[in-house]
Amino acid sequence: MASLLRLQVLAPALNVPRHRCFLPPLRIASAATAPLARRLSTAASTSSPEPPSSEPNLESGLYLVATPIGNLEDITLRALRVLKCANVILSEDTRHSGKLLQHYNIKTPLLSFHKFNEREREPSILRRLHEGEAVALISDAGTPGISDPGMELARLCAAEKISVVPIPGPSAAIAALSASGLPSNEFTFVGFLPKHARSRRDRLEISAREAATQIFYVPPHGIHQFLVDAASSFGDSRSCVIAREITKLHEEFWRGTLGEANEAFATRQPKGEITVLIEGQLISVDETPSEDFLEHELRELMAKGHTLSAAVKLVTEATSAKKKDVYALALRLFGK
Repeated sequence: MASLLRLQVLAPALNVPRHRCFLPPLRIASAATAPLARRLSTAASTSSPEPPSSEPNLESGLYLVATPIGNLEDITLRALRVLKCANVILSEDTRHSGKLLQHYNIKTPLLSFHKFNEREREPSILRRLHEGEAVALISDAGTPGISDPGMELARLCAAEKISVVPIPGPSAAIAALSASGLPSNEFTFVGFLPKHARSRRDRLEISAREAATQIFYVPPHGIHQFLVDAASSFGDSRSCVIAREITKLHEEFWRGTLGEANEAFATRQPKGEITVLIEGQLISVDETPSEDFLEHELRELMAKGHTLSAAVKLVTEATSAKKKDVYALALRLFGK
C-alpha cells in the first residue's frame, strides 16, 4: 500500500511527453476494488494537485480532425485531446460544431472556415501556423478535406513545409462500403457529382465502365435524378446500395438493383445525406474485347453526344483494347 501511494504521489513529477495536453485519465474499478481505489485517489490528491486537464502544448501544425457523422460517441480520444489543446479550431459551421464541443466540454475558440471564405482565411491561418500555433480543422461531419473544405489548405501547408497531421476517424464513404456487401478490395470514391447535367453524365459514364465499386455522395433532394441518371449509364440491372443516416437512429441500408432503386425511391423523399454505392462492371482484363463489342460501346457513347475522341478515350479506359485500335475502328465507323 505504501509503495503504491508513493508511486501515485510521485507521478506528477515524472517527465511528460512533448504533447502535454491530455484528457483527464479514465478511472476503472470493479465494485470490489472501488473503495480502495477511492482511498488511493483521495490520498494522492491531498499530497499534490492533479495536472490541468489541458495545456496548449501541441506541436505547431495543421491537424485534420475527423468528427462523428451522426453518433457523438464515434470520436477518438486522440481527436478530443487535439481539439482541447489546439490554439484554434477551424469549423465549417461554428454553430453545428459548437454542439460537439459543448458535449465534450471543449473550450477552444472556433473560427469559421468554409467554401465561401476559405480563400480569404488562408493567409491569416498560414501566418498563425508559421508563428508556431497548432490549428485544428474539422468539418460538419466526417473527415476534413474529403468532399469538405480543407484540401487546399492542406496543400498550401505542405508546400510551405508546415506539418499536416491527420487525426483519423469517421468517414461516411468507408462506413458505408464496409457494411455494403459490395466488393471492397478496389473502389473509387467519386463524392458529389458536378451540378452541370452534361458534366454529371460524363462522370457517370466513366464510373459505369470501371471494374471497381463506385461511391457517391448524394444530397437528399437529388436522389431521384441521381438514380435516373445512374440507371441510364450503368444499366437497370447493376447492383447498388443506398446508405442513409449512417450511425444515427434511423440508419438504413437499402440493397437492390438500380432499376429497383428507381421504383423504390420514386415516391420517397429521404432525409439526411446519402451515400450510394454501385458495383463495378464485370470485365475480364485478360480477354481482348471483340470488335463487335467495341463498336457497340462506341455507337452507344456517340449516340449520347460524346465526341469521337471522348468516346475512344472512355472505351479504351474501360477495356483492355489498345487506343490505336479503338481509334482506327472509330474512324471507320464515323469518319473524322
